[in-house]
Amino acid sequence: MAEKRDYYEVLEIDKNASEEDIKKAYRKLAKKYHPDLNPNDKTAESKFKEVNEAYEVLSDKDKKARYDRFGHAGVDPSAGGNPYGAYAQDVDFGDIFSSFFGGFGGRRQANPNAPRRGTDAEVSIGIDFEEAAKGCKKNVTYKVVATCSECNGSGARPGTSPKKCSACGGTGSIKINQRTMFGVMQTSRQCDACHGKGEVIEKPCLKCNGNGRVQKSSSVEITIPAGINDGQILNVSGHGNAGVNRGPSGDLHVYISVRPHPIYERKGDDVWCEIPVTFAQAALGAEITVPTLDGKVSYQIHESTQPGDIFRLKGRGIPHLNGRGKGDQYIKVTIDVPKNLTKQQKDILKEFDKAISDKNYQKRQSFFDKLKKVFNE
Repeated sequence: MAEKRDYYEVLEIDKNASEEDIKKAYRKLAKKYHPDLNPNDKTAESKFKEVNEAYEVLSDKDKKARYDRFGHAGVDPSAGGNPYGAYAQDVDFGDIFSSFFGGFGGRRQANPNAPRRGTDAEVSIGIDFEEAAKGCKKNVTYKVVATCSECNGSGARPGTSPKKCSACGGTGSIKINQRTMFGVMQTSRQCDACHGKGEVIEKPCLKCNGNGRVQKSSSVEITIPAGINDGQILNVSGHGNAGVNRGPSGDLHVYISVRPHPIYERKGDDVWCEIPVTFAQAALGAEITVPTLDGKVSYQIHESTQPGDIFRLKGRGIPHLNGRGKGDQYIKVTIDVPKNLTKQQKDILKEFDKAISDKNYQKRQSFFDKLKKVFNE
């Protein structure tokens, strides 16, 4: 297995990065490597997962603190939260004591037949801007490890069942006598014949080869809440990989990617858009049509509107995720200067320009007043 890269290196930030810096770096790289946006890049999916894994740790204060102190071992789920690494959980200190003191201070090994929860599955899905704003339902298809339907998870061929291991008598461990300086000491270790299960499968299931689980394609309908943002993750409980020994299934993590909109831009729960108006509309004021997430509305821009002026439509933005109310919509005005004018139109504009006093141009007048001060005129 390839060694994991440093999470700070993955997100292209340093260890002193703020929460906002971490979030910005994640959004940038999540968009860069999202599989839906890079269908021809075979490495995009693995890079996308690597970015999400790094963000999941560094965006969580507790996980980040453990990672900064212990590295990957501090946040590796296979380590059971043990900062000394994944292998530490496999060390039976009872066995160490028993090898010297004949079992004094030992502890019972974990039951290999105990039910264990399945691991979590992952899938990515792309949705439209409007779907993210209003919420929607989607069917997602993904690969999952499921309980074998042929043997119902036992691993044994139908009509048969696992048998008690004759090597260990069904205990899962065997006793060994060791000669030491203190005399003959008795220790126990996992049975090699049944690998600690206490039973063996004489006739494995043909469908799962005795594993009790198989990989298959699964589909589930998910509800995407209104207001979800790009890069967020939905958790679908119980739809992950099947558990071991009839343990519960893991969860399904759905990574959300919101496709860019040709008109709107999202900032928090507010929606921004630029609307071009003519010079006459800006100078005289006019009623214009504004597109919103709820349809077109009419809006009266005031007289002498300037390029870059911003108007607000309250409550026309995106719903607050899992809350009440909505953000606002902001309209930024741009002046659309006409092209390909006829001679007649140009003449009219020249006459108009002559008729307008410099005092009517406030920004222009202010600029030249400042210019005079600069050159002491």
